[in-house]
Amino acid sequence: MKNNALFWLLAILTPFTLSAQFLPDSTRQQVDSLFKKWNDPGKPGYVFGIIRHDSILYAKGYGLANLESNTPNTTKSIYYMCSVSKQFAGYAIVLLARQGKLKLDDDIHLYLPWMADFGKQITIRHLLNHTSGIRDDLNMIGIAGMANGGFITQDYALRLLKRQQTLNFAPGEKFAYSNSNYVLLAEIVRVVSGQSFRSFTNDQIFKPLGMANTRFIDDKDELVKDRALSYGAATGGAYKNILHNVYTLGDGGMFTNVEDMAKWVMNFYAPRAGDAKDIEQLAEQGKLNNGKVINYALGISVDEQRGWKRYMHNGGLAGYRTIIAVFPELQMGFVVFGNGGDGDIYGKADQLAALFIPDKGGKPVTNNTLPPDSAQQVLKHPEAVKGFAGTYIAEDGYQLTLTLKEGKFWMNNRVLVQKSTDSFFVFINPAIRLVFHPGNRSVGTYMQFSSPVLDQPLRMEKIIAPVDLGDQVLKTYTGTYYSAELDARYSISLKDHQLFISNFRSGEGKVTLLGSDHVATELSGLQHLKIKRDVKNRVIGFELNAGNLMHLVFNKMD
Repeated sequence: MKNNALFWLLAILTPFTLSAQFLPDSTRQQVDSLFKKWNDPGKPGYVFGIIRHDSILYAKGYGLANLESNTPNTTKSIYYMCSVSKQFAGYAIVLLARQGKLKLDDDIHLYLPWMADFGKQITIRHLLNHTSGIRDDLNMIGIAGMANGGFITQDYALRLLKRQQTLNFAPGEKFAYSNSNYVLLAEIVRVVSGQSFRSFTNDQIFKPLGMANTRFIDDKDELVKDRALSYGAATGGAYKNILHNVYTLGDGGMFTNVEDMAKWVMNFYAPRAGDAKDIEQLAEQGKLNNGKVINYALGISVDEQRGWKRYMHNGGLAGYRTIIAVFPELQMGFVVFGNGGDGDIYGKADQLAALFIPDKGGKPVTNNTLPPDSAQQVLKHPEAVKGFAGTYIAEDGYQLTLTLKEGKFWMNNRVLVQKSTDSFFVFINPAIRLVFHPGNRSVGTYMQFSSPVLDQPLRMEKIIAPVDLGDQVLKTYTGTYYSAELDARYSISLKDHQLFISNFRSGEGKVTLLGSDHVATELSGLQHLKIKRDVKNRVIGFELNAGNLMHLVFNKMD
């Protein structure tokens, strides 16, 4: 602690050209210890940079950038930035807005007239805040099946987006991260500026900041000098190549190194590309239709850590893992990149901040933050809630199982406390609430599930397991199903009293009926299907409702 205190005294008294040589040995050792497991010449690893004011305070590489050539990771190693790229697309839009060439509240059809009319206005701001309701292109491509030799390009993503006729939800209704938003923003930059997205970002951002080793790339065949390659763990502690196959722009696509990214960090508090008002707009948090403010701004998340404002974004694709965290009030930032597929990287920025960012102190404990009395766990009238037990499913396939045992009511492995006849909350987190609506026999029981992480309560229906699962019933689900929005087909067949779903690109997986109209499958991306029926109760199709792909219709063809 004394050494850290000495560091902060030096930081205040010394010029802005402070570098690693001014760090106390003990502090450098603490930093190095965070990356110790990757300090191995036979493994991929990490590179990091600690930036303060106008200097890189400490930066270093660990492990190898290229296992085959035995090339070490250094601060000059070029990394694919994954979703950390999004803030540069956001900033490009901000710069165009300042130049008077567009407005954030413009309808996207002004610049993308080929997009479908979804019946509700989608603005540029909706794209920036991930509140547009437009489905994620990478997830859709996974369902449709890979093309283009296994590579996803900007053109391929745009062709898929042109086919979309429906949304996940009404624009502004909720936050749902979707790479499509930023693919479309890159296209808007191209249309409005009259330049390629790569050229515009180079002229307006990278050149003014002196980021000479940074560029957006949408050509998989382009040579990238000093590139760190992508790896993942194989059996026996070895490593294997993991193909980086996404070359879209805006959502990703940027290649850079630690030394260049340090200049971008500095631009947050000492702008040279744009000005302070542009940074202020970049960090303007989104707002939903109901007035709720979300953390996501214009390609960067805004929150607090250790009592200080923080701008942060992370990313991951193939074996690349990236994160940037900037503390503008302290004029300090941290960047960490990895090429070994290790999710541990996302905690490194926090660990570095704990070493260098003073803590303003936690909030005092009040009665409102104390947990309820444990005696409340035991139900006074357990028989009265017996009808609420069962498995519930949300529209997107999210499930909760409620059980009654030993006089207590459980949600998965968490005990519930009864607040009123039909209302409960989680014992260890009262902010998580369940409200039951018994309905009638034809409708069945449903509940509303509320949590601080949700924009609005989830309606969850009680699953009524089908009684008759004979072949005659199962055959009603068989057939070929087609999605015009994906130009993709899936077949459901019956074999040995078991339903299977298949696609020649995705293979085959079992189908399980959760209820007569809720279906789970083993195929990746098709975890939950909602059956569509006609007035005669015949199966006519299904909706794919899983995660951030909603209301994607497949119509039955036979």
